[in-house]
Amino acid sequence: MNRRTTLALSAMTVLIVAAPGVASGQSAKDLVGTWTLVSTDTVRFDGSRIPTFGDTPKGLIVFTSDGHFIYLYSRGDLPKFVSNNRTTGTPEENKAVVHGSIATFGTYSFAGTDLLIKVEHSTFPNWIGADQKRTIAVTGDQLKWTNAAGSGGGVVELVLKRAAARSPN
Repeated sequence: MNRRTTLALSAMTVLIVAAPGVASGQSAKDLVGTWTLVSTDTVRFDGSRIPTFGDTPKGLIVFTSDGHFIYLYSRGDLPKFVSNNRTTGTPEENKAVVHGSIATFGTYSFAGTDLLIKVEHSTFPNWIGADQKRTIAVTGDQLKWTNAAGSGGGVVELVLKRAAARSPN
């Protein structure tokens, strides 16, 4: 290669690596903060998609600068317990909550575009102590999160947006 070709290729490489919206390995600085849930779909084995937490999902995930995370995702229409006591829910109320929510916390690190998480605790006990992988992409204030082994089966795809900073009152 001549000098001009080498220079042109070097410039193209810089543009490709620096182009906004290109997922080239994420870092903690890309994630630190609070993210709110926009949508979540489960892609079933036959390719069909269903909203994992209904049409009005609620939730957030917080990533700290020291490598910890916590999230809670749920249906927006979880039923209230008639007894007004979470320890005396009916079988139907308890089932709706278990099917309609999940909370997990632990630590995280990176390997390219893979988010590696160590589950310290979860409302899905099978995950406690597990090392898991999520594929993520941060583009501006949007986070796309894919879990190839969702707790309810299938691939789960989430879209989150960075929460606006609020001033303390």
